[in-house]
Amino acid sequence: MGADRDRFSTATRLRALGAQAAERVYRAQGPAKPRTPRKGRLTGRAALLALVLCSLVVALAYPTRQYVSQRSEIAEQRARAERTRNAVEELRMERARWKDPAYVERQAREHLHFVRPDETGYTMRDGTADARRPRDRGPADRPWYDNLWDGLDSADDAG
Repeated sequence: MGADRDRFSTATRLRALGAQAAERVYRAQGPAKPRTPRKGRLTGRAALLALVLCSLVVALAYPTRQYVSQRSEIAEQRARAERTRNAVEELRMERARWKDPAYVERQAREHLHFVRPDETGYTMRDGTADARRPRDRGPADRPWYDNLWDGLDSADDAG
């Protein structure tokens, strides 16, 4: 037990001597000079912070790009859905018009040149009587009966 006491006291004495030696060294150096900060040098903390920031930028770049592209795709899909809704609404309105007998009759008179039983219909072959129809039309633009008569005329001329 006496050895522990001597060792403890020796350690205590060495600590005290070390502190005294340190004081003598600092006194010998003179007054302490203020440290000037180093400029342009990267400290360990700054380097670690820069590394972490760069890692975050790299880690978040791809998800951010995906987010932006998905947002634009969502906007495009919403616009497409709106156009489709408008088209469906137009088709519903047209279906309602076709349920009206007056509209059906008007379309048949305009496009198929139908007439009522008490009316007489006239059609000029060269289209001069009807100013709405141009003279030089192809077979697809003419009424079906014009194409039929032309076909019969050409078959009659060939035989």
